Amino acid sequence: MTIDAVIFDCDGTLVDSETLADEALIECVRPHGLELTVEEAHVRFRGRKMADCVAELERQLGRTLPADFVPGFRARCAEVFRDRLRAIDGALATVQHLRVPYCVASSGPREKIELSLGVTGLLPYFKDRIFSSYEIGSWKPDPGLFLHAASVMRVAPARCAVVEDSAPGVQAGVAAGMVVFAFMRNDVPLHHGGDGVRVLRRLGDLPDLVRSH
Repeated sequence: MTIDAVIFDCDGTLVDSETLADEALIECVRPHGLELTVEEAHVRFRGRKMADCVAELERQLGRTLPADFVPGFRARCAEVFRDRLRAIDGALATVQHLRVPYCVASSGPREKIELSLGVTGLLPYFKDRIFSSYEIGSWKPDPGLFLHAASVMRVAPARCAVVEDSAPGVQAGVAAGMVVFAFMRNDVPLHHGGDGVRVLRRLGDLPDLVRSH
């Protein structure tokens, strides 16, 4: 079956934001008595819903974080992103060379997605094709966000390809019945539960893979 649409994750797939976000999280949680390394934050929180991340931090701390913790973390991320965020190598050329419709579907809030795409020069390529979990109430690994994106684009799920760099995202794509490209940079293992998931090492290879599918 041919691929008629591509659904991109944002963080770690189109923009190189994950280490920056991990650093911001470490900075924000430190005053509350918790020390984390970037590696720990990456393994524990990559691709997860923010509320679940906060709940895990609170379990480790043994107490509730203040109500302004998440807004403070979001604000610090935005500050760091404006200063240091870059697109993933090959992201711009990839969207320029795709010959099928594409969109971005992220677990982050819309303002974060738009900021990330804006500071990296990718926003004009997505325009009104941005889908956020916060707007439909469905977070990966639930397939709802991807199914919603496919419905809006009027493409059958089986004819959509998902590009994801996290286990929850890969699982969501598999659950949606879509072709899944697991974007694995630097030989970092990406565990998933689905057969037939394709490994993508270079984002720039995607247009050719889509055409030849």
